[in-house]
Amino acid sequence: MKKILVVIDMQNDFIDAALGTKEAVAIVPAVVEKIRSYQNDTVFATLDTHPENYMETSEGRHLPVPHCIKGTPGWEINPDVKAALDEANAEYIEKPTFGSVDLAAKIKAIADKEPVEIEVIGLCTDICVVSNALLLKATLPETKISVDPACCAGVTPASHEAALATMRMCQIEGA
Repeated sequence: MKKILVVIDMQNDFIDAALGTKEAVAIVPAVVEKIRSYQNDTVFATLDTHPENYMETSEGRHLPVPHCIKGTPGWEINPDVKAALDEANAEYIEKPTFGSVDLAAKIKAIADKEPVEIEVIGLCTDICVVSNALLLKATLPETKISVDPACCAGVTPASHEAALATMRMCQIEGA
């Protein structure tokens, strides 16, 4: 059974910059440890990636806080997380929105060749983590997909818990 780890948007803007929270800062050591436990497996890491005209996009009109503008320090992955991802030979996937169809397609291509288990961690539980977990579950309904709540943080603690409840209801394990 091939184990796949998906690390969602562990970028500076979500940790300690534009949209950062103390909860996001607090999970960094656990995320690094989790990545290191997958070094002999397959690791994917997503990057929320927006253009300079972010405020003119649909998302920018609904969330008017410029963040993860490609090429800025806020777009970069936290240095400790990046070091662990590089050690694990992670594949990076830029995504322009909450869920990544490219990520789901890449993992489906692996699952078409051999059985897989998928674990999802990262930021933010209530937006991009839940979006990608549900997209993966829709793409691979018979695959075990889990989330580690200790390696996730939401916009607020309450919305983190609500996202975990949603994932539990959709048969995402560990939520």
